[in-house]
Amino acid sequence: MTVSVWTGAAERLWGYPAGQALRSPVERLLGSSASDMPRVFTGSPWSGRVRIRRRDGQETPAHLRVTPLDTGGGAGWIVWGANACGRPGLDPAAVDALLHHAPISLAVWDRELRCVWRNDSVHDQDLYASGPELGGHVTDVVRARHPEFLERAMARVLRSGEPLLGHELRPAGTRAPDGGYRVALIRLEGSDGRPLGVCSVAVQAGTAQESGRLRLLNEAKSRIGTDLDPLVTSQALAETAVPDLADYVTIDLVQAVPLDKEPLRRLKSTDMSIPGFYRAGAASLHDDLRESLWARGTPVYVPPDSPFTTVLATRRSYFEPVLDTSPGTWLDNDPDRARVIRRTGMHSLMIVPLQARGAMLGISVFVRSENPLPFSRADLALAEELAARAALVIDNALRYARGRTAALAIQRDLMPRHLSGGSTVEVATRYLPADTHGGVGGDWFDVMQLSDARVALVVGDVVGHGIHAAVTMGRLRAKTRALSKLELPPDELLRLLDELTLDVTRDRWDDDPSTAPAFGATCLYGVYDPRSQRCTMSSAGHPPPAIISPDGSVDFAAVPPGAPVGVGLGSYESTEVELPENSVIGLYSDGLIETDHDVDRGLQRLRTALAGPVSSLEDRCASVIDTLVPDGPVDDDIALLLARTHRAAD
Repeated sequence: MTVSVWTGAAERLWGYPAGQALRSPVERLLGSSASDMPRVFTGSPWSGRVRIRRRDGQETPAHLRVTPLDTGGGAGWIVWGANACGRPGLDPAAVDALLHHAPISLAVWDRELRCVWRNDSVHDQDLYASGPELGGHVTDVVRARHPEFLERAMARVLRSGEPLLGHELRPAGTRAPDGGYRVALIRLEGSDGRPLGVCSVAVQAGTAQESGRLRLLNEAKSRIGTDLDPLVTSQALAETAVPDLADYVTIDLVQAVPLDKEPLRRLKSTDMSIPGFYRAGAASLHDDLRESLWARGTPVYVPPDSPFTTVLATRRSYFEPVLDTSPGTWLDNDPDRARVIRRTGMHSLMIVPLQARGAMLGISVFVRSENPLPFSRADLALAEELAARAALVIDNALRYARGRTAALAIQRDLMPRHLSGGSTVEVATRYLPADTHGGVGGDWFDVMQLSDARVALVVGDVVGHGIHAAVTMGRLRAKTRALSKLELPPDELLRLLDELTLDVTRDRWDDDPSTAPAFGATCLYGVYDPRSQRCTMSSAGHPPPAIISPDGSVDFAAVPPGAPVGVGLGSYESTEVELPENSVIGLYSDGLIETDHDVDRGLQRLRTALAGPVSSLEDRCASVIDTLVPDGPVDDDIALLLARTHRAAD
């Protein structure tokens, strides 16, 4: 008989590390008590006081409890041990009483979810099959109304290591509201950290269900509100309520989600139903969502006269604890839904309005089918509280989505569609809007043809996000284009742009300048002359341009950074940089170099991404974006403009 599993507790008791204890004879650990092995390791549980031999050779008294288990490949035992030499600590008899006489059931399941050990209390709980045999699979041993869900939960705990606490189970056939159990699942690990199995702890819930409701509300608080996507938030609400409150939950909104979907009023009705909602979230005990007639993101059709439209009109919950499917009900006008209800055994229904800030957002539907208990008034109150919390978050998400959609539309309309440097420069660009809670930013770039084949290049970044930033970007771009017609030196153009922007801000907030929002925009403006092959540039606090030489080497031009446009300082300097034929100048916004919040490191990464002879500007643009932001922008917009110089025409 040898040791096959060795835990940290065993190492503390005997002193042997796992490497020395595993596969060693059990006799070596028992010392002078080895002669007692025939009566200790039998087919029945045994507990008592023995002497063990520690790693230092000393023998010490210990209290052991030995339980036979089915390993699937022969005899095996699990040994629980405690030092019994009189040191301060819990009396082993108390441990024995806790494990085998407390009103909690403990069971250990191996990696195949077979029961390999259980305490005596499992015989007193109707959650388990009568006289559960060791070696039985969880779906055979546990008499839950939905054992496959417990099986999936155990597999998830075994795989992830994250415990599942406070899950509610009801024995199959139980209809009383106080017949459930609170179950915790904890992964058991060996000394090497590898999973050995799962331990389940079950306690009868009793008549008081407040703790379960508080747990569900706490879970909702942690899951709902972590994202400003209406679909994500709606799905989080649905998943939070399944299976503890309902077996099937849908979240249906009156506004199209995503926002680019066709509005409901433009969709055609059928002979018996109208497009009432868009499905934003759905969760079920069944992975295939067999109860659902419509997928997420698609319109949901309902009869004009139905509980769904009634809730929408009255803004009051609909409560039908025992769903009436007999002829003469509203289901007569909804045959498709009626067939699903009968096929899946739906028997209890709650429809709760989703409303926030005076606006009706949609409905949340809660259904029971597998759970034989009808919904109670307490269940309705819990559903209404969950819906109220989620509605505020969904409303915020919809407001953000509308604002972001509007800002993107403004930005697309104001950004140049076709940039051309004529025969002087070849250009390629990329623009990626931010995908964060802050919203779209105000980055822009532009190319303007001047006299004598000269070309002006500009890139800018408005401080802030949202519609205000997008509109401000459009104004700055228009002003820059207008000022470029004056063909001023770059430093003088930025000075005038600063003055004009400051004047507009003062005019708009003349009544109370202290309420004016903080404003500023960085900008880099340059003019390339193909005859001299030189580019004159000036910067208003913008990152330095990158210069790619014809041989592929990369440098950053030392352009003195002035103050951002709009703060009124107006102190700018111009710098000339030589750009031989086939040189490439790269203008970009700070979102490209601040992806890891380290500008110096970002500049070095940009240098590496730009380096090398450039055959195709489009390909180089794409490779730079793919290298620096493979998953897209996170915190800020990203703008990139590459311009390759050509020889002046004679």
